[in-house]
Amino acid sequence: MIRKCAKPLSMCLLLLFLLSAVAFGQGHASEMAYTVTMEKPASSVFHVSLSYRGAPQDSVDFKMPAWSPGYYQLLHYAQNLDNFQATAKGSKKLRWQKVDKNTWRVYTASNSDIQLAYDVKASTAFVAKNYLDATRGYIVPAGTFLHVKDQLNQPVTVTINPYKAWKDVVTGLDSLPGKQNQFTAPDFDVLYDSPFLIGNLERLTPFYVDGKPHRFVGYQLGEFDREQFWQDLQKVVETASGLVGDIPYEHYTFIGIGPGRGGIEHLNSTTVSFSGEEYGSRQGRLRLLSFLAHEYFHHYNAKRIRPVELGPFDYDRENRTNMLWVAEGGTSYYEYLILKRAGLMSTQEMLDALRGHLMAYENQPGRLYQSVTQASYNTWSDGPFGRTGDEINKTVSVYDKGPIMNLLLDFKIRHESGNKKSLDDVMRFLYREYYQKKGRGYTEEEFWQASESMAGTKLDEIRDYTSTVQPIDYQKYFRYAGLEIDTATTTLPDAYAGLDTRQKGDTLFISNVAYNSPAWQAGLRRTEQVLKINGEKASKELLASQMSKAKPGDTLQLLIAEEGRQRPVKVTVGRQRTKLYNITSLPNPTPLQREILASWLGE
Repeated sequence: MIRKCAKPLSMCLLLLFLLSAVAFGQGHASEMAYTVTMEKPASSVFHVSLSYRGAPQDSVDFKMPAWSPGYYQLLHYAQNLDNFQATAKGSKKLRWQKVDKNTWRVYTASNSDIQLAYDVKASTAFVAKNYLDATRGYIVPAGTFLHVKDQLNQPVTVTINPYKAWKDVVTGLDSLPGKQNQFTAPDFDVLYDSPFLIGNLERLTPFYVDGKPHRFVGYQLGEFDREQFWQDLQKVVETASGLVGDIPYEHYTFIGIGPGRGGIEHLNSTTVSFSGEEYGSRQGRLRLLSFLAHEYFHHYNAKRIRPVELGPFDYDRENRTNMLWVAEGGTSYYEYLILKRAGLMSTQEMLDALRGHLMAYENQPGRLYQSVTQASYNTWSDGPFGRTGDEINKTVSVYDKGPIMNLLLDFKIRHESGNKKSLDDVMRFLYREYYQKKGRGYTEEEFWQASESMAGTKLDEIRDYTSTVQPIDYQKYFRYAGLEIDTATTTLPDAYAGLDTRQKGDTLFISNVAYNSPAWQAGLRRTEQVLKINGEKASKELLASQMSKAKPGDTLQLLIAEEGRQRPVKVTVGRQRTKLYNITSLPNPTPLQREILASWLGE
């Protein structure tokens, strides 16, 4: 209905002008539309164009992130951007300059509508990097799409024009109604958390949980029992979402980017290196399902149940936190619980998996130097699995100590609360209180407050275990659940040198030297070349043969080369002393111990 204007004509005209200006601003101020083409995929170059309406009158800064959500390493994507151009209407070229390593300043010359065009090199097949070849394309949005400085909240549309021989585009983003291969994101945080896979892809039949579709789409999925896999994956989603009690997305997509290693979690999708070939064996099936359970559960733990430092993001620099031992290590812990509670993994298989993390941590000399909170904070510089080379001996991995700390915390809460509460309750509380109610992450102190509230007591000892390198009383905590853990030191029978090697062609290189092992004490270090072993040309097979015959006290005569110099080295082999950490059931558990174990296992 149209109302008459009771004001003077001049006032009516002014009002109409202001309303028109507001409408124009709403229609133009934040319109960003990207298009990606790939006419020659063998060139490994994506061509990207941007139509930007509502640019400021003088200049605008466009920025490319230095890293991608879910992967805590600086990748400096801007170094892959080339052939940058800026134009106004009529293809009028605009002046621009690169003002820092990831910022392009465009001088708009009072043009409100501008266009950008640039190329993105995509030659590395890795889950956190762009990749394009003759078979498929993979787009990491953080490494592809520029945002306007300080305007990450702008809505954006993306059109993907696949290579002419390809028919599929998959992403977690919503499609524009009635538009093929056109997608929309409410802001750049969502866009940067929604990768694309393009090619001739296979789509498994979707399954539904709480009425919401879950898709699995991928490239070269391989030969495996798709029906069984579909059923297993549905159990994973049902169990994981049931643990938290809510599904926060409208649809979820598992994206298999091809054979390889690695996966990254996203808001309503995950991209994983996937080959169904390993699904045929029991070990391969569990490895694949635990991997997918890990990445799926991350959409809760790390994305929504998150340390406050992990969102909103600063894409220019590291976003460090002490709490990756919860966000990453806790997810590793829950991947096994999810499989066990879903009926996909036996109790012994789950205990063996957790024991593997415990042994990896306890047999790492870095446990004497670095706490798990320090490892969390230093992930950006040390890498997700700790430092490499000889420096590996000074660090630990949040993926090893993290799951164990979550296990001990879970057992402690269950014990102190009489099994009325658990770490599950902490997760649910953090989800409701900070994600749903407050729309933010939790602080380190808030995490401990929530945990202590569930336990009904202070948790100073476990907190010290996370922030120091003090030895851990495993037996105390495992007994809360009626479990016994063997922490006695054992001497293994085989001869031991502490030397790992890799064969490259006919050359043998040292790949790792165990800290304080016979090889370490003899002065050997990684990357050195082994020329001879006991006078014979070195090979991996020869080393294995010599070690199988050796007895403690025998000597390996090695000829070592490094940087053009050769030197003889004598390694006196010994026996390895270690702890096996075998986990068994207590013979006479108390009623509370039995109850804790049963509820922990979901039985």
